[in-house]
Amino acid sequence: MAARSSWKGYLKLSLISVPVKAYTATTSGGGEIHLNQLHEECKSRIQYKKTCPLHGEVPNDAIVSGYEYAKGQYVIVDPEELDKLRSEADKAVKIEAFVAPDTLDPMYYSGKTYYLIPDGPVAQKPYVVLLQGMQEEQRYAFAQVVMHGREQMVLLRPIDGLLAMSILSYDAQLTKPVAFSEEAPKAEVAPEELKLIKALIEAQTPEKFDYAQYKDKYTENLSKLIEAKVAGKELVAPPAQEPVQVINLMEALKQSVENAQKAAPKKEAAQAKPPKKMAPSAKPKAEVRKRKSS
Repeated sequence: MAARSSWKGYLKLSLISVPVKAYTATTSGGGEIHLNQLHEECKSRIQYKKTCPLHGEVPNDAIVSGYEYAKGQYVIVDPEELDKLRSEADKAVKIEAFVAPDTLDPMYYSGKTYYLIPDGPVAQKPYVVLLQGMQEEQRYAFAQVVMHGREQMVLLRPIDGLLAMSILSYDAQLTKPVAFSEEAPKAEVAPEELKLIKALIEAQTPEKFDYAQYKDKYTENLSKLIEAKVAGKELVAPPAQEPVQVINLMEALKQSVENAQKAAPKKEAAQAKPPKKMAPSAKPKAEVRKRKSS
C-alpha cells in the first residue's frame, strides 16, 4: 500500500488482540484549490517564516518540541521518547460495547475516519472473524483509543470487507436540542399539507442513492475562473433565473410534487423485479434472530 499508516497498535476484544494499522479514509487535498495571500500593491506572496532570534530563519528539520519549565528554560521532548512511554493499553483500540447501527446519531461523528487494516499474517484470521461476526449480527462497536495525544471515543463499522474507525465527539462536547427548545416551531399541520409533503418525499426517494454523482461545483467553477484569468479571458456568469413566485404553502407543495413526479424515474419496473439476495450484513434483524434460535 502506497499510503503511510497514521497509527499502529492492536484491536482488542476481551482476550483477543489483533495487530492493526490505521490509514486515513480521506484523500490528501481532495482536489481542493488553495488560494495564497498576496500583498495587494506588488502581488508578492505573504510569507510566514519560522525564525530564531539568534540564528534567523530555521528549517523544519531543525525544529524540536520543548516544554518551558521556567522563564526561558526548556526541556526537549522527543516524539520517540513519548512513544516509549505508551503502554500496551495506550496502543490498543479497546472495544467496550457492540450496538445496533442506528444507536448513535450522526451528529457525534467528528469527521475523521480511518481504515483499520490487519498488520501482518497473524492478524488476518482474527480480523476476519471479528469483521464477519459484526456483519452477520449487524453490529457496530464502541471503542476507546489514544490518538493524537488524547483518548478518543471511536465507532467501528464493517465497510466493504474492512473495518472503518470513526472518531467521535464526547457527549459533553455537543449542544443538545433542548438548548433551542424555546425556538422549536409550534405550528399545526393540515392533513392535506402532510399528504402532499409525503408525496414529495416519496417522489424524491431514489431506488438507489448514488453519492458519487455529487461534485464540488465551487472548486470546478474556481478552476475555470483561474484558467480563464491565466489566459487573459473573462468569464461571463450565466443569467440569473428568477425564482418561481408561489402564492402559498399549499400551492408550493402541489407544484413541487408535480415537478418531482415528472422528473423522477418510473419505479414500477424496479418494483416488478424479484428482490435481490441480500448480503449477510444487510439481512433483517428478525431473520438473524430466527437463525440464532433454530
